[in-house]
Amino acid sequence: MAKVLTLERPVYGVGEAAELLGLRSDKVHGWLDGYTRKRVFYEPVIREQSTGSKIVTWGEFVELGYLREYRRAGVPLQRLRPVIQTLRKRFETPYPLAHYRPYIDGLELVMKVQEEQGIPSTIAMVVRTGQQLMLSESVERFLRKVSFAPTDASTDEVAVRMRPAGKASPVVIDPLLRFGRPTVAGVATERLWELNDAGESLEDIAGAYDLDLHLVEAAVAYEEQQRSVAA
Repeated sequence: MAKVLTLERPVYGVGEAAELLGLRSDKVHGWLDGYTRKRVFYEPVIREQSTGSKIVTWGEFVELGYLREYRRAGVPLQRLRPVIQTLRKRFETPYPLAHYRPYIDGLELVMKVQEEQGIPSTIAMVVRTGQQLMLSESVERFLRKVSFAPTDASTDEVAVRMRPAGKASPVVIDPLLRFGRPTVAGVATERLWELNDAGESLEDIAGAYDLDLHLVEAAVAYEEQQRSVAA
């Protein structure tokens, strides 16, 4: 049986990916497969072309997380689409935003692509400060939540996990753990929240799962935050 590459691994349905990222399902679907507005079809931003698939791969999920940071900054994502398309070709990967290369040794290339596409500095991935190239604030916010590592017998570093509440939080989303659901120390945060919601104390839950109390507190706080956003 052929090994499934990390970024190609099917992990979520569209609704589940949207829930984890704090986005509307229709928004996620539109970024993946395109959408029609006022009889005008807007091409996908994440996928090279529409597939109609309701399954989200890990690479797509990571790139959705990247685009979320831009969207929260008010950036029209269709402006970024030609840049992402070109980066796919230049870096020879369908998931350029889920690779570490564009963020470390690819700054000159990304800047060149932006200039070719006429992307203004206000929505750029890379900005120039004096003679120095730097990542934009939207990219920096994304990188603070993602861990990269070599995988799949390759030296290329790709996104292997996300920390949805930030790198200071122990909550992790890993495609190889609990079917990609958020966890702390391998235990699903949703399960810990359910127990607390049913009336069990944080101390009792920590004892039952042999977890440090701060891990349970972080898990419950994360789930509470997710539910407040969804509401």
